[in-house]
Amino acid sequence: MSISDALQLMLGFGTFVVVLLALVVELIKNQQKK
Repeated sequence: MSISDALQLMLGFGTFVVVLLALVVELIKNQQKK
């Protein structure tokens, strides 16, 4: 696996984690409103 492949994989995974965290935060906010 080349360095560029590894970087693309890390970037993709990092983006996935950020989106997942954002979704969790939104869910928690919605739960607290009720």
